[in-house]
Amino acid sequence: MALNLEDKKALVAEVAEVAQKAQSVVAAEYRGLTVGQMTELRSKARKSGVYMRVVKNTLARKALAGTAFEAVGPKLKGPLVLAFSKDDPGAAARVVKDFAKANEKLKATLVSLGGQVLPGGDLEKVASLPTREQALSMLLGVLKAPITKLAGTLAAPASKLARTVAAVRDQKQAAGA
Repeated sequence: MALNLEDKKALVAEVAEVAQKAQSVVAAEYRGLTVGQMTELRSKARKSGVYMRVVKNTLARKALAGTAFEAVGPKLKGPLVLAFSKDDPGAAARVVKDFAKANEKLKATLVSLGGQVLPGGDLEKVASLPTREQALSMLLGVLKAPITKLAGTLAAPASKLARTVAAVRDQKQAAGA
């Protein structure tokens, strides 16, 4: 269904607003997917906090102008669905990757993260980025490691002394028996 000028302006404004706040974007070709499959993909995206929209490439270029994803514009070719990660940089990539496993007709054409445009083959790298909670737990582990080592180092002489005293005691008991 054709959009009139006002609808196009509203769509461009909506996508531009999402792109301003997004951390990453994935463009995937959806040629050959059924309406039911697209509905399922959108549902999974919504559950993961990913904004997904099919936008004409010319309108997408206008929406992405002035955002961190402006470099994506010239590379948009063919029927594409754009998936924007709002909170977690790898969320959109994970949604597209997981859905593409079951539906080979969905093909990632490009991924943009941190102002860089990566080819669709790098989808796996972006999808493997840790979530916020995973990153915080990894940071906590790194911060905790030196303290744990220090505690072990400080406790080592006392435990060695205790083992030596116990060994001497056992040796005297064995000699006395």
